[in-house]
Amino acid sequence: MGRELHAIASFAGHRHTDSTLQYIHLSGRDLADKLARGMDHIHAWRLQILTAPAGATAEVSR
Repeated sequence: MGRELHAIASFAGHRHTDSTLQYIHLSGRDLADKLARGMDHIHAWRLQILTAPAGATAEVSR
């Protein structure tokens, strides 16, 4: 897209361009799908924590 790799890495908050190169080949749709799956996992974990009986939170795994 004409952007310099270092500028993209900086914008993404990556210290090294190697991290950026892992993701740069993905399309916006791929990244959105990965983010949605991750958020679904986090949401399910939060629901598990919030609905666990009092004192049982130590037993809930991530």
